[in-house]
Amino acid sequence: MKRDFLFAWYQTPRGKLLKELESEFLQRSITVSCQQTVLQIGGLGFETDFVDCSLYKYYTILDAKLLGCTSAQKIQAKAYRLPLKSDSVDMIIVPHLLEFDHYRFQTMREIERVLKPEGIVLVMNFNPWSFWVRYMYLWEKRFSDSWRAHFIGRNRVLDWLKLLNFEVTSASEFFLDTVKTKHGKAIPYAGSLTSTAYAIKAVKRRYNLIPLTPVKSEITGIVLANSISSPAQNNSHE
Repeated sequence: MKRDFLFAWYQTPRGKLLKELESEFLQRSITVSCQQTVLQIGGLGFETDFVDCSLYKYYTILDAKLLGCTSAQKIQAKAYRLPLKSDSVDMIIVPHLLEFDHYRFQTMREIERVLKPEGIVLVMNFNPWSFWVRYMYLWEKRFSDSWRAHFIGRNRVLDWLKLLNFEVTSASEFFLDTVKTKHGKAIPYAGSLTSTAYAIKAVKRRYNLIPLTPVKSEITGIVLANSISSPAQNNSHE
């Protein structure tokens, strides 16, 4: 992974606007309690803009260079080999990491493995269909030389999440002046050409198979109506 481009671009005027929009999105989306486990894969350096790491006892940042908030726990490891137990994390944040990860689908599998059932994952990526992002990649040499990234469309991420039994609850697009969010299952697959980046919020679903037990066939007895005599009839015969 090589994310030098990301940090350099966050220092530009456009990058500062995107950082502000993404921080507001993350602040609204982190809804778990302070006692739950939160894992951020990839340090950003401005975590204090969207979360108070000192309040979260189990807020952990996994980064190869140990970047991120100083008050958070740090793990130096690879994203596609998470050194965590299965079903042990309540929320996972993936900020602009999949674009720089050559093993990104394996990383998604690891995210599904360590996330608890009904756990939440937040994924943020650049919009590959944005004209401005393409222009920046092709013409800004000082950025493109350190890019080393693979654009990932929102449709592909949605397909990966569906394949891994995630339910997408909302999808947001970041423009340089506002954020548009759509909630619910009817999220359109067509992305905007003018948004700079996008974010997806999904919940891990685990469906347990209920075994069907064979139904025991029992012969139901048929009782004739005349075979049941009332007490009055019995007294008359006596």
